[in-house]
Amino acid sequence: MIAMVLSLFGARLVQLQGLDPEQYAAMAAAEGTVDVVLPATRGDILDRNGQPLAQSIEGVAIIGDPTMTADQAPQIAKFLAEQLDVDYFRVLPLLREHKTKTGEPARFEYLARHVPATVGEQVLQQAESRHFEGLTSLRDPVRTYPGGDIGANITGFMGIDKPYGGLEEVFDKDLSGQDGSEKYEVGDGNRIPLGDSVTKPARDGQDLHTTIDRDLQWYAQRTLRQAVEDAKGDSGIAVVMDTRTGEVLALADDPTFSASDPAAAKVKDRRARSLNLAYEPGSVEKVLTLSALIDAGKATARDRLLVPGELDRQDRVIHDHWEHGLIKLTLAGVLAKSSNVGTVLASDKFAPGELRAYLAKFGLGQPTNVGLGAESRGNLPDPALWTSQVGDRIAFGQSLSVNAMQMTAAVNTIANKGVRVDPTLIQGEARRDDGMEIGTDVSTTRRVVSADAARQMTLMMERVVDEDDGVAPAANVPGYRVAGKTGTAQRVVTCTVNGVKQGCYDGSNTVSFAGFAPAEDPRFTVYVVIQNPRISGAGGGSTAGPVFSKLMGYALHRYGVAPSHRKQTVLPVEW
Repeated sequence: MIAMVLSLFGARLVQLQGLDPEQYAAMAAAEGTVDVVLPATRGDILDRNGQPLAQSIEGVAIIGDPTMTADQAPQIAKFLAEQLDVDYFRVLPLLREHKTKTGEPARFEYLARHVPATVGEQVLQQAESRHFEGLTSLRDPVRTYPGGDIGANITGFMGIDKPYGGLEEVFDKDLSGQDGSEKYEVGDGNRIPLGDSVTKPARDGQDLHTTIDRDLQWYAQRTLRQAVEDAKGDSGIAVVMDTRTGEVLALADDPTFSASDPAAAKVKDRRARSLNLAYEPGSVEKVLTLSALIDAGKATARDRLLVPGELDRQDRVIHDHWEHGLIKLTLAGVLAKSSNVGTVLASDKFAPGELRAYLAKFGLGQPTNVGLGAESRGNLPDPALWTSQVGDRIAFGQSLSVNAMQMTAAVNTIANKGVRVDPTLIQGEARRDDGMEIGTDVSTTRRVVSADAARQMTLMMERVVDEDDGVAPAANVPGYRVAGKTGTAQRVVTCTVNGVKQGCYDGSNTVSFAGFAPAEDPRFTVYVVIQNPRISGAGGGSTAGPVFSKLMGYALHRYGVAPSHRKQTVLPVEW
């Protein structure tokens, strides 16, 4: 019997030491080791002056060792649910003894992530006073948004361990950095001071510097919100751009959300409508149409047109927004009065495909790649679909669609003496997760129309805000010469005709105003859009124009732009 017992011991020793000693040594070591993730600190998202739009502050993760918490799992789960608002039923199984994927006893489980450091310290102190064992903490930075809703449509927000939308998502790799790791030995649930340990330090994320002016962004959001509420509209967009550099100083959406509490908002309000909402621009389009006609050498600001009250063109009758008989307008007057009929008559001088080529050079039908993801391209109809009827409607801003950033950059081309500059939200140069390089250092420019064509169009746009002859005197900024254009367009919705879904007009409107100042030496371009205003008499000049005036006035004064030294230019409107 003694010989038999000794032979069993001998066989086991041979198995442990002779056949596979490394495997058993690893299993033994695993029983007393813990693998820990060392979270990297996420980079901040900063405005142009270094003020934080999104930042990381000190925080902790609450960690559980299931081999020590199992006996008190229900009590600890209830305690954590009360103190940290975690899900009791998610935490409970993590506190009970279980195996890892490799079959080893679990010694490390995240129970709560991104807890402010002071809160985490208080929770652990209370846990100790209740004699709860197996709870520890680990550094785990907390993502915060100091301004709440300020720039939330730009930054996006962080979930527990995943970004959602905005710059947080498209620049996640650079912002997140690289987590580190640590493996160390434990005994009786405690770290062995002189035990083996291996540490790989975390690499913190990079800060992202935007072109946004946080104070201007705040003012734009509040002004836009009030305007949407006053107009009883569905939503609104406001863009403020540096004319010369294309830097976006403010990009406001309403309704928006607080990045600190995104769950409280509707999903559609957590997106950047300024980039992913496509709509028909209306009469703001006339700036592009008529400046292209001037650049092509086929018109001037003083050209004379006989404009009837309506125009019978193939499939439908084209009207103006006011009733009139046969009137005599200059091309400047066509723009000042925002005449659809006059614009179509002038556009008859374009050669086939000529207007579409100009609109493509202005950037319509193409993403701006300003810095955010999920951007709509809009719709610039293909040449094969560009019939004479479609061309007529496109000339005054219907039958094509744009996003607000595209339209801002297009109008800014006139302000920038005919040269289009890429709009951007990023200072310097940065690479998105999809590999695209963007930023002020890689921004490109291209000439779209001549400097003389841009000059003539600027003088024409000044007549739009004229107190006597223009349609938008409310867009004026005291002390400055303003060039601008109103827009009112029917909105396209999805409808069903004979069982087929298609786009159709539902009777609601998009109203807008785009312009720049000072007109003699433009510094900023501002574009305001309000969707579906429900008040009587809502239009681009009366509804969006006052918002433009406030935003432009604020920007000019904030950046110390000197008042205009000459009076508004007066071109003839009638002949």
